[in-house]
Amino acid sequence: MKLGFIGAGNMAQAMIGGVLGSGLLQKDDIIASAATQNTIEKVQKQYGIRTTLNNREAADADIVFLAVKPAYCGQVIEEIKDTVSEQQIIVSIAAGKTMAWLEEKFGGKKKIIRTMPNTPALVGEGITAVCPNDNISTEELQSVCKILESFGRAEVVQESMMDAVIAVSGSSPAYVFLFIEAMADAAVAEGMPRATAYQFAAQSVLGSARMVLETGKHPGELKDMVCSPAGTTIEAVRVLERKGLRGSVMECMRVCADKSRNM
Repeated sequence: MKLGFIGAGNMAQAMIGGVLGSGLLQKDDIIASAATQNTIEKVQKQYGIRTTLNNREAADADIVFLAVKPAYCGQVIEEIKDTVSEQQIIVSIAAGKTMAWLEEKFGGKKKIIRTMPNTPALVGEGITAVCPNDNISTEELQSVCKILESFGRAEVVQESMMDAVIAVSGSSPAYVFLFIEAMADAAVAEGMPRATAYQFAAQSVLGSARMVLETGKHPGELKDMVCSPAGTTIEAVRVLERKGLRGSVMECMRVCADKSRNM
């Protein structure tokens, strides 16, 4: 199986790193294209895969990942659509580009899968939403999901959920990084060395997330387990509630989903 990545930015690199790190495919099985010589040299040096400035060359693969920014999708599709056969599988990771839009741009009976991965793929902890069109067989869907699962989890969803997916997982690592940074800053203000503060904050977020996934308990129940009567945690939670943490998170996700719908 050969993979082609058209676009070699942060998300594509996270996916390439995840696939290679899992051992699912070898370096010679992957080719990536980029718009600049600097990018392809960087990617080739870091991952050892084949690189090119020619998008049509990267499109000559069994599975082609369309990994360019949404604003450039139309231009790139116009460039490669005549070289993509009906037997190849196109996997789009572009936010806001619907299946109907992709099918119209490619034309013909193309095999298309719309996805939304996230950057934790780089450390094998990504989650990718997957939505196939009617030309994708069950076996083909399983093959693509196996690739996506090499760097985390993959879930098949209805396309109507994609804007919510972008808000809750595609963009959310940025929210979490802000949260970790803020906690670390506060710890530094209390006298903790910065490197130590980042370790404590990040490990706490990691451990808390695993508790949600592995215990199956409601997040509210897990929160209550930490909040002792008249203790330090409930006092901190009181301030978060007064400052509107939940409302702020919900509002940021709403504008993120709205942006996706209107791209």
